[in-house]
Amino acid sequence: MRTPRLACAAIALVVGCDPAPPYRVPSTPRPAGARYKEAYGTWKVASPADTIPRGAWWTMFREPELDALEARLDFSNQTIRVAFHNYMAARAQIRAAQSQYAPVVTADPAVTWFRRSGTFAGVTTTSGAPTTGLSAGTTGTSAGVGGGRIVSYSLPLEASWVPDLFGRVKNAVRRSQYQAQLSAADLESTRLLAQTQLAEVYFQIRGQDALIQVLEGVVATYTEIVALTRSRFQQGLDTEATYVESQLTLETARVQLTTAAILRAQYEHAIATLLGVPATSFSLPRRALIAQPPAIPTGTPSELLERRPDIAAAERQMASANAAIGIARAAYFPVLTLTGNAGLLSSSLDQLFTWPSRVWSVGAALAETLFDGGRRSAIVDQTMATYDATVAAYRQTVLVAFQQVEDFLAQTRILAEAREQQRAVVAFAQKALALTRDRYTNGIDPYVNVMIQQTALLAAEQTLVNLEVQHMTGAVLLVQALGGGWDRSQLPTEAEVSRPARARESVR
Repeated sequence: MRTPRLACAAIALVVGCDPAPPYRVPSTPRPAGARYKEAYGTWKVASPADTIPRGAWWTMFREPELDALEARLDFSNQTIRVAFHNYMAARAQIRAAQSQYAPVVTADPAVTWFRRSGTFAGVTTTSGAPTTGLSAGTTGTSAGVGGGRIVSYSLPLEASWVPDLFGRVKNAVRRSQYQAQLSAADLESTRLLAQTQLAEVYFQIRGQDALIQVLEGVVATYTEIVALTRSRFQQGLDTEATYVESQLTLETARVQLTTAAILRAQYEHAIATLLGVPATSFSLPRRALIAQPPAIPTGTPSELLERRPDIAAAERQMASANAAIGIARAAYFPVLTLTGNAGLLSSSLDQLFTWPSRVWSVGAALAETLFDGGRRSAIVDQTMATYDATVAAYRQTVLVAFQQVEDFLAQTRILAEAREQQRAVVAFAQKALALTRDRYTNGIDPYVNVMIQQTALLAAEQTLVNLEVQHMTGAVLLVQALGGGWDRSQLPTEAEVSRPARARESVR
């Protein structure tokens, strides 16, 4: 009784063996403070409401047209669909890995006709199968020379099972689960990137609309000035050169207005592509930029690791690489294969389903590689080096994440100041133009002074529009750097990714 108990205990110990190293998320350099360095004057103790809205983060910008476009993106953007189907493929791979836990059962019914050589002195087995390796034939035993046709009917069932004694299958399943989680995080990163690209291009096109509006105002002003210079020239109060110069300035402004439509059209086409529709079938009505960047709740630096899907993907990549080490180490252990088959075999179809026609066999095989020239050792070294590389990649991803948040915090803060300063510049330029124009009308200043002031005003207004667009897109990029409202709790668990997925499951 003691021997079977010891054998059972040994099997239980072996089955519990896991050759993969214990997995722990490595430490990463991170800020020790409670706020970001660049969050001057914008940081406060967070309340439950001070979070980026999950999913629909763009609603913070209060742009209904943007909301409508973003709502279409998830179901029509082809890049998102590619990432989604990659995720579905990764989930299917889990089931393929899990299938290795189960035995393989096959059925191989067959009927065979063959002729025995009439000039070969062979010996047949009791089942009629020649010793030359042909399939089972007639019943009985015979020896000698003589030909004849033999018919064999068989209906076998074969089963084989490789118990996972040393964790090879367990680590393969783990690895496929981690890869599926990585793919889920990649899907969220792809979705967030497409969302931010759409928001960026949307504010770019609204900025271009604002610039077109500025240029239309400039053309209207220059048209008035041309009328004024023509009148003064006709009255003999000014020279023809002044009148021609004013016409030149007007036509130059018209060219700028016309060419501004090129960039707007390109932005419009980019939105169409993001939405998965042909550029020829999409248009967006003109409307100047009126939105103001919202206050973006940044949270604390310690929360960033839980909020970015690319960090989650890098961490799952490490876990997958760790499981690969276990798979490589399992190659050092023997592989036990249990086999069995049972079925029916007869040379007569009438007797195939009778009890005497039964055949069966059971067996076990233990295979172990004794020498492979160092191949297994090299594979283990390779997987460990790959794991070390994923650790470095994870730490780099974290560092880049902190850099991006600080970059866009600085950008939005500085651009907010520059925007207000530029508004003052525009106000002064407008006042200077009005004064200079009055002086020209009264014959005090030459027309060239009006041209100088008008050019200065146009440059100031263009700079203001560019700053406003940069401020809005900087806020969008800050949201992206903060994870767009995503957090680690939204990553599917190992159990969730292991569930069978419908082939036509929604992108969401």
